[in-house]
Amino acid sequence: MSYLVLARKYRPRTFAQMVGQEHVVQALSNALQQQRLHHAYLFTGTRGVGKTTVSRILAKSLNCQGADGQGGITSEPCGVCSACTDIDSGRFVDYTELDAASNRGVDEVQSLLEQAVYKPVQGRFKVFMIDEVHMLTGHAFNAMLKTLEEPPEYLKFVLATTDPQKVPVTVLSRCLQFNLRPMAPETVQEHLAHVLGAENVPADPPALRQLARAARGSMRDALSLTDQAIAFGGGRIEDAQVRQMLGSVDRSHVFRLIDALAQGDGKTVVETSDELRLHGLSAAAALEDMSMVLQRMAVHQAVPSEPDASDEEAVTIAALAQRMPADETQLLYSICLHGRAELGLAPDEYAGLTMVLLRLLAFKPAAGVSQEKKTLIEPHRPVAAPVRPPAAAVMAKPASAPPGRVLPVVEPRQAPPRPMTAQPTRPGGSDVVGVPVRVQPEPLREAAPAAAAPVVATEDGDFWQATVQDLVAREAVTALVRELALQAQLVARDVGHWMLRVERESLNQPASRERLRAALHAAGHVVDLSVEVGPIQDSPARRQAQVAREKQAAAEQIILNDPFVQQMVRDFGAKIVPGSIKPVEKH
Repeated sequence: MSYLVLARKYRPRTFAQMVGQEHVVQALSNALQQQRLHHAYLFTGTRGVGKTTVSRILAKSLNCQGADGQGGITSEPCGVCSACTDIDSGRFVDYTELDAASNRGVDEVQSLLEQAVYKPVQGRFKVFMIDEVHMLTGHAFNAMLKTLEEPPEYLKFVLATTDPQKVPVTVLSRCLQFNLRPMAPETVQEHLAHVLGAENVPADPPALRQLARAARGSMRDALSLTDQAIAFGGGRIEDAQVRQMLGSVDRSHVFRLIDALAQGDGKTVVETSDELRLHGLSAAAALEDMSMVLQRMAVHQAVPSEPDASDEEAVTIAALAQRMPADETQLLYSICLHGRAELGLAPDEYAGLTMVLLRLLAFKPAAGVSQEKKTLIEPHRPVAAPVRPPAAAVMAKPASAPPGRVLPVVEPRQAPPRPMTAQPTRPGGSDVVGVPVRVQPEPLREAAPAAAAPVVATEDGDFWQATVQDLVAREAVTALVRELALQAQLVARDVGHWMLRVERESLNQPASRERLRAALHAAGHVVDLSVEVGPIQDSPARRQAQVAREKQAAAEQIILNDPFVQQMVRDFGAKIVPGSIKPVEKH
């Protein structure tokens, strides 16, 4: 007894049995029910999504005679009449399938078209199905154009291709085009569970999830892999065996890698990479699985939700999403994607994998280290008789400094000839502490930079400032999208459409515009965005810069008017080190 593979045994025979292509099934079913039949159909899509299957079901719908022999055109072929059974078995004389991959010349097409002049012998319609039609030569396409445009009323063309870009537009314009989409892993997994239930084959849900992902949207590939898994597992489909068969990486290794990267643990990263090498697991598969996990982490970070407790992977991914910042998740995702292309350039793929994983640690800021420059201030200590060294700066430490005020670092113009014998005091009883600094030469006086153009505030600018501040506070925009929002000026605000203007073309990227539009939608502003390049006068970034300049000027004025600072400059020849005055934010 010969064995029939699952992909052929469970090939759909009616539109109701089709999986994952509801948009195509609905259109064809309605057309058949209303008798609004086109003379040429073009089905496009990747391998194994049902192009040939839909063609055969359509041929049966056109030629079905019904169980009683009195049927007509229908969207639900009976499957028992001679036309239905002959089409399923491939011997219906009025249904012709031509493989254009091996019959691509003009002679083969002309031979097929010669049959078009004869009426159907057995059925109601002649149906010519040309598979992989994009493989036909240019002369073959030209030979069929006239017949394709005005065929006899009893003739229907069905074309199928995995590469519609190679089909001439003259052919596309003569056909109704239907795009069969790759199937979602959840859809494939559900169908595999149904098939294995009918076959009485026990299967672990995680194993089916792996097979569904490995199929990459193709139901035929999923069923073929399932056949292989049944043989590999001796009649059972188990998670560990499927993972071994596919050569894929155990997700526990992936979770461990991401957790180690989140914690900055380079040792664990290297050890886990060595484990993958030891077990002979694919480095490319490891990066691919990491990309998939990171994508789910990013979605969870953007749209937090309670994970399904029955899905252990979802619970683990949700926990990892809380440990790793969103910007590091995006960075690691990008590194994994680009790293897969670099594996072939590395000395070996495991060395390439290790370098890709360590790349994030090279860009990851050390924990607890701020990126801002800090002014070194020693703790307060009483000094009985301080000695003023030649290369010393003087810093005032009042007993109670006013809020928002930082005293500057000052250095002497000239070292005193001998140690001081008296401690200078500031009215109010403050101490003076010597802090070593690098002695710098007098800076050259340069022309003062031109003052920044003042912000011309507008009503739209006030609204845009408040909107952007809200997005930034909620971390709804990051990286380039945040920069676009901050640097842009809202120049027009109509119902359903906003016009932004930026000064730099590099900020006007389609991906950034779309992400900013999505963030505005989530914030309740359902509008479309347009971005133009031109001069701006009012943007959130300019407003922030103006506020910062005003705070800096106020802080400098406080220091310059301070009596103690003036005394130090007058009595000891001290000067204020440029750039040492920084305003302190109130908390």
